[in-house]
Amino acid sequence: MKRINCMGSAIEACVTKHGTVVAPLMTELVGFKELTPYKGGWCGNEIYADCFTKSIRDKARKYTRLFGDQLLKEGYKGYFELDFLIDTDTNELYLGELNPRVTGASSITNHAVFALADVPLFLFHILEFMDVDYEINVDQLNRRWARPENIDSWSQMVIKHTDDTIKQVTRSPKSGIWKMKEDGSIDYDRMDTHRRSVDGDDEAFFLRIMKEGEYVYKGADLGILVMRGRMMTDNFNLTEKSKKWLAAIQNKFESIEPTKVNQIQDKIAEIGGFKMM
Repeated sequence: MKRINCMGSAIEACVTKHGTVVAPLMTELVGFKELTPYKGGWCGNEIYADCFTKSIRDKARKYTRLFGDQLLKEGYKGYFELDFLIDTDTNELYLGELNPRVTGASSITNHAVFALADVPLFLFHILEFMDVDYEINVDQLNRRWARPENIDSWSQMVIKHTDDTIKQVTRSPKSGIWKMKEDGSIDYDRMDTHRRSVDGDDEAFFLRIMKEGEYVYKGADLGILVMRGRMMTDNFNLTEKSKKWLAAIQNKFESIEPTKVNQIQDKIAEIGGFKMM
């Protein structure tokens, strides 16, 4: 990744007794200073039908299935995710990392149209660990999930506290559906726990992580914003729409300087384990 001009991508799959089920390829939001203080830090994903080129999507699915089939031979079963680095000069794919688990992108994968029409990928993971006797045609399922008409467009961004400060949160936006007005401000519209309740381009689902009374520090997670459509341009820059939503959500957070810094130390989580690229 230090030697090539690359874009990040992610693809999730599940190793089953019948073979490897592979979900569609996703883009990754990486290193945006508005979202994360970490250079190369993961901060979201997009899923949409024409992600990268068909050739790249086909390669990613092929390599992921081969990887999963080898994991099966090694005795592994269940959910996993691969990060591919896509060389923008040659369109070659390089393996970034393996995450043998459910990931931060799993909510995008498991709520897409293809998953709702068939079976969410995570359900195959559960079936494997419950030792349920079932039959599936892996080839047929993978072909169906690869079809563009079976993939709808969703995006998520993970919003962190990017300043090198420690503050106590006095107000934070509630989880649920928020609606944007013409002036770019947002109002809380209704409580919901499912992103598919987002009706249009003027709505987004926000999952609050940082609550009132808690302390923010550099790298602390504030929340996750989910929208229909894309959050990045084809050049992998944040769209104006996503920038407006990010600013509006950040404006809903209020905080104060802590009065006694020594009271904070036990409340600050250890920083680590963030996916970097």
